[in-house]
Parts: sequence; structure tokens; C-alpha cells
Amino acid sequence: MWLIPAVTVAGETSERDATLDMIEHVPGCHRITVGADKGYDTADFADKCLGRKATGPCRTEEKGISIDCRTTRYEGYRLNLRILKWVEEVFGWLKTIGCLGKLHHRGRERVDAIFTLATTAHNLIRIRNLMETS
Repeated sequence: MWLIPAVTVAGETSERDATLDMIEHVPGCHRITVGADKGYDTADFADKCLGRKATGPCRTEEKGISIDCRTTRYEGYRLNLRILKWVEEVFGWLKTIGCLGKLHHRGRERVDAIFTLATTAHNLIRIRNLMETS
């Protein structure tokens, strides 16, 4: 799992649009899995993911699924359900330790710089922890 820093202007679909842009920049032609929360569980987003070599996320099986069986048959989809907790842990770390819970800076450039710094710090800590376990 890796995280690409991206700051967008707040809007109804800006996070999903940024995710689709990030999917486009993943190198290689292999299929990937998008790890995200239930806000991404829309039929429109799922269709756009399928057109971009990606398996979209879904967490709302018990409440009715927006994503059809074309997506749920992939192993990546089942993997996505298991790693969603890890994704939330990253953002929890960024909000508490990385000081992104309530920013005291305004402007996209400043927020982007702070976000990039915090995600870089998180990745360095992850690398250190992975090296200790191997």
C-alpha cells in the first residue's frame, strides 16, 4: 500500500476526481485495487474505475451495493475489503500525529506542502518499521 499526496479544492466529487487522476498515473498495465471509504461507493465511480484498469472500493454490502458482480469477482476487491482498515489508520495518524486534524494554514500551496510533509513522514516511519520486522 502506498499513498500519493494530493490536495484538492473541496467539492462534492473532488476526492473521486482526484482518485481517478491518480489511477491514470499508476505505471504499468496491470489491474489495481482502489482502497477508499464508503463515500466512493457510487455506480458512476465504479464504472470509471473499471474503464481505468482498477477495481473500485465498496463497504456497503449489507445496505445495498452500487458495484456489480464485474467488480466483486476479482480477488483485488476482496483484498480491498481487508485493507480498508489500514487506509483509515493512515489518515488517523495524519490527523493526530501529523497535525492535519485542524490546519492553521490557509491556501492550497501551504496546505499541499504540509500534507506532503506529513505523508512523507508517515512513509519514512512505515519504512523504518518494515525494516525492523524483516
